[in-house]
Amino acid sequence: MEDLKSFLRGIGPVSQAALLAAEKFFAPVTLNKGDFFVEMGTVCRHAAFIRSGIIRSFYINGKGEETTYCFCAGGSLSTSFRSFITQSASGLSMHAIEQTELLVISREDLYALYREYPDWQEIGRVMTEKAYLELEGYASTLNNETARQKYARLLAEQPHIVQRASIQDIASYLGVSRETISRIRRELSAPIL
Repeated sequence: MEDLKSFLRGIGPVSQAALLAAEKFFAPVTLNKGDFFVEMGTVCRHAAFIRSGIIRSFYINGKGEETTYCFCAGGSLSTSFRSFITQSASGLSMHAIEQTELLVISREDLYALYREYPDWQEIGRVMTEKAYLELEGYASTLNNETARQKYARLLAEQPHIVQRASIQDIASYLGVSRETISRIRRELSAPIL
């Protein structure tokens, strides 16, 4: 729980009372590789703090192919936001790409913390803003950068994803083909003459 408390303190000031109240609501969960946190078509009833591991969020595109929407790694909060907030069916799936340790909280318990502690309202606001900014940045990258620039950005900003995710998942996340990622990797590893 100390890792979650440290993460929350990094967001902004949070009272000891608000942290202590949360302890009873967060429960440890282990996902094995391939286990789902949320499946498309189901209602997401939990949010998770990822202690270790990686969760991949994806949807099925118009061609029936999995398209990676994001990777969430240790030290971050994650959920299917639209489904969690509206309690409607999720349009995406979230699964572990490796063994992943979580601390999960139900929507009802999180909303109880919001009602009781202003600190938790602030945490919710900051996390919503962060999720929006990440989405906007991802959309901009996807539409305005070359395949090589996208891969270089991922390598610089999230090297753990490049090391631990499959090439197919990386390719779908960057909006390029698997072959393009393989070519870029070869070019980057070629000796400079």
